[in-house]
Amino acid sequence: MDQPYHMLGPHRGQKPGTVCVVPQDALPPDPFAGDPHDPARALDSLPAEDEPEPLTAEERDEIVEDLSDLAVYQALLENRGIRGLVVDCADCGEQHFHEWNLLRASLQQLLDEGQMRRHEPAFDPDPTHYVTWEYCRGYADAVFSTG
Repeated sequence: MDQPYHMLGPHRGQKPGTVCVVPQDALPPDPFAGDPHDPARALDSLPAEDEPEPLTAEERDEIVEDLSDLAVYQALLENRGIRGLVVDCADCGEQHFHEWNLLRASLQQLLDEGQMRRHEPAFDPDPTHYVTWEYCRGYADAVFSTG
C-alpha cells in the first residue's frame, strides 16, 4: 500500500479515526429482507425500556450538592493516595469502588439524563485506596474546623 489508510477510499483526506458517512447504496443488502422468519422481528416483541422518571427539584439539588462535595473530597484526599469512593450496594450487597472521575461522570449523567449508566466494575481494586462518603465528610469537617 503506497498511501496510508486514511488516504484511501471514499473517506480519503480525513484524519484517522474520523467517522465518515457511508451512502446507503454502498452498504450490503439486508440478507433477511422480506423473510418472514427474520430473527430481528423478535426484537419488535420486546418491551420498550421504561423512560426514567424526571428528577424532582430536591433530587437535582442533592446531586448538585454531591458533585460539589465530590470535588472537595477529591481535592483533599487524592494527593493522599485515595483513588475514590466505595459504596455499599443495596441491590447486590457488594461494595462498588468508584474512581473520582467515574463517579463524577455518573453523577453528571444522572443529573443530565435521570439515570446512571452501567459501567465495568473496578478491576481488582485495593480497598485501602477507597473511602466512604461518611469518611470524606468527617475528614472534610475536621480539615475545615481546624482551619
